[in-house]
Amino acid sequence: MTRVGVVTFPGTLDDRDAARAVRLAGAEAVSLWHGDADLHGVDAVVLPGGFSYGDYLRAGAISRFAPVMGEIVDAANKGLPVLGICNGFQVLTEAHLLPGSMIKNDHLHFVCREQVLSVDNVDTAWTRDYAPGEHITIPLKNQDGQYVADEHTLDELEGEGRVVFRYQGANPNGSRRGIAGISNAAGNVVGLMPHPEHAVEPGFGPDGAKGPRTGVDGLRFFTSVLTALVG
Repeated sequence: MTRVGVVTFPGTLDDRDAARAVRLAGAEAVSLWHGDADLHGVDAVVLPGGFSYGDYLRAGAISRFAPVMGEIVDAANKGLPVLGICNGFQVLTEAHLLPGSMIKNDHLHFVCREQVLSVDNVDTAWTRDYAPGEHITIPLKNQDGQYVADEHTLDELEGEGRVVFRYQGANPNGSRRGIAGISNAAGNVVGLMPHPEHAVEPGFGPDGAKGPRTGVDGLRFFTSVLTALVG
């Protein structure tokens, strides 16, 4: 069975939700502790949301130096699939596995809403089970969710097809060019601000076509990586 590691930092909130999403997708969830420099032979890694180390200095800045992150950076550079969700995305930018940075929302308020995204890249390890241009609904909850980068970096991301998700409708946090998620050049590392692990099970997700709380658009993040690892 495919083994997907889920990292817990001090202040992580969504590690159990991410682990449940992994199990619902059909894989084994393996707990990884921030202070343990060992990935325990996992086939992929999820960096979940929360406020790692209390977001001191800035979101993700301290987590980048956790012992487990040294192992993740090395493994990611060798092709290990890594998904960073919300705070996990912030950690990936701090670790320089993804370009750019996350700053406070342009309206300076915490935002919590069901968010429609367009799937702009289905060739990553975490999006293969989606259709190009598909619109999905995923919960969004953040305070430091504004993605920023210089114009050269933004042009490079656009030109190389590395913008994976884009906000549809009103931009919820002022992210440059409406970017909600990006990938590295190889497509094995993906980061996004919305929370797919909160849209994997009927009765607990966003409203969907079948009625209130029926949305499960996030589950395919986790089945996608199984597809990528098998194929």
